[in-house]
Amino acid sequence: MRPTQDRVREAVFNALGSRVVDVEVLDLFAGVGTLGIEALSRGARRAVFVERDARAAELLRANVRAAGFADRAEVWRSDVLRAVRQLAERGDRFDLVLLDPPYRSGWVPRALRAVVQAGVLRPGGLAVAEFSRGESVEAEGLRVVWRRAYGDTEVAFLEPVEGGEAGGGGGVPGDV
Repeated sequence: MRPTQDRVREAVFNALGSRVVDVEVLDLFAGVGTLGIEALSRGARRAVFVERDARAAELLRANVRAAGFADRAEVWRSDVLRAVRQLAERGDRFDLVLLDPPYRSGWVPRALRAVVQAGVLRPGGLAVAEFSRGESVEAEGLRVVWRRAYGDTEVAFLEPVEGGEAGGGGGVPGDV
């Protein structure tokens, strides 16, 4: 478990700006909930957190309660790929998908493909991936619209591409 560095989290959410307000958030590889809780604190309507590790998921539940967001959050103790399929089957769709998998694990493209294939990212939505510098974030059906490095950490914002047309709206965030 590697919590998101404070300066990286701050930069990401400053770049997102109002795109966090009144949206549905999916936090994959949630750890103790740092990113999803930040989204809720900045006005997200609801967040679903997915974390496979039992101890981290328990801490995540406690953090959500302590932050006062228990009524706007669900914590799933599950594998990311299985959770994405189940959320799709349930009909859940998200405006913002946050991914912060273990570095150098190859999970970013795999998880992004699963999100696209399951259709859980709404048209006009945004996926935000945090990963180790130099790792691939390419996934069919998404295009990188913003990418920044912070030391060994990189962050990319990706939008859906549908029918040859860029999914989008909301604009691309400016420089951080």
